[in-house]
Amino acid sequence: MKFQEDNPSGIRKADLIIGIPSYNEAEGIAFPTEQAALGLNEHFRQMQSVIINCDNTSTDGTSRAFMAAETHGIPKVSIATPRGIRGKGNNLKNLFRKVLEMDAKAAIVIEANLRSVSPVWIKNLGEPLFKDFAFVSPLYVRHKYDGTIANNIAYPLSRCLYGRRVRQPMGGDCGFSSQMAGAFLKSSLWDEEVSQFGIDIWMSTIAVNEGLPICQAFLGRPKISTTKPKDPALDVGSMFRHMVITLFNLMNAFEKKWTTTKWSKPTAIFGFDLSDVEAPPALKVSKDKLYMKFREGFNTHWDVYRTLFSTENLQKVREIASLDIDHFEMPITVWARILFDCAICYHRKTLDRSKLLEVLIPLHYGMTLSFVNKTEGMSHQQAEEYLEDICLVFEQSKPYLTYRWGQ
Repeated sequence: MKFQEDNPSGIRKADLIIGIPSYNEAEGIAFPTEQAALGLNEHFRQMQSVIINCDNTSTDGTSRAFMAAETHGIPKVSIATPRGIRGKGNNLKNLFRKVLEMDAKAAIVIEANLRSVSPVWIKNLGEPLFKDFAFVSPLYVRHKYDGTIANNIAYPLSRCLYGRRVRQPMGGDCGFSSQMAGAFLKSSLWDEEVSQFGIDIWMSTIAVNEGLPICQAFLGRPKISTTKPKDPALDVGSMFRHMVITLFNLMNAFEKKWTTTKWSKPTAIFGFDLSDVEAPPALKVSKDKLYMKFREGFNTHWDVYRTLFSTENLQKVREIASLDIDHFEMPITVWARILFDCAICYHRKTLDRSKLLEVLIPLHYGMTLSFVNKTEGMSHQQAEEYLEDICLVFEQSKPYLTYRWGQ
């Protein structure tokens, strides 16, 4: 897949690239572009840098807004997928190519709709890449009910599988070395889900399994975009599908690694400074909607659950479904085994994958409600500690997965 390019400064070589993937982000792209330039001038002045907008041939003038942004001498390049080719993954694949083409040492990715990005983000995502780290994952300050897909599924499952504590494995903003870009391009594990929103969990999983040094960058400020934080009770959207399918596909690909991995170890944090921490914006949760979506899904898909879950887990799910909203609780062991059973079902192809996602989503809403009930009176930090306890239960429950997977 070739990309269209606008390179007014004729840049052919760079030490450090900042990539901004986009689709119809004309309204918001100038701000992260300007902050990226400030970060480069403040912290990487000695390097030859370039900011590249990796676009999906937006129809709202995104590339024009990008090119018009003030970057204080930092050159800009705009590249775009052919018309009709979309997806964040496709944009980042073009960025991987540019990293190698420009012989860059490293690249930083920031999202086009960010309102909270600052020069410090550029520093903390970039500096580890010049200290022998190959991949840098973001560490945001987030509301305890923000990012429920990451909290319920991506973080506990990927940590349990691969033995590394990477808190935001689908964070969106990251850094990677040229060696890592080459590994991404060479990977045979590319599919339609990865070309869309499966790209973030794909990159972090590939990075963990490549055996190259990885770390996390503490970004201090909450991740705030041009859109308001979403109520976890709203429809999960296509990101849920892309992330879950990618996660399950990678389980098949890295089976030999995760089946022999026991327990997890910490991942280094770069730039941690409590004085920089800001409180995340408020987020309202509709518990009634979460409960309703769980109940409706449970009643609709009961016959599927009977074939999907082990006998013991099925009985537990049935007991949970009888609870009222205020006393609703999904034990962590049960939730872990639900995800394990779904992964096994995907592996054995005993259920159409679209149907598998359809029956998993109501259970995800149930787990979210359970988390809200459990943490309502907790601070964000206390809720974060509770999430760490959840991850530990996943690790303790892993023998269930490895045993049933191998049957």
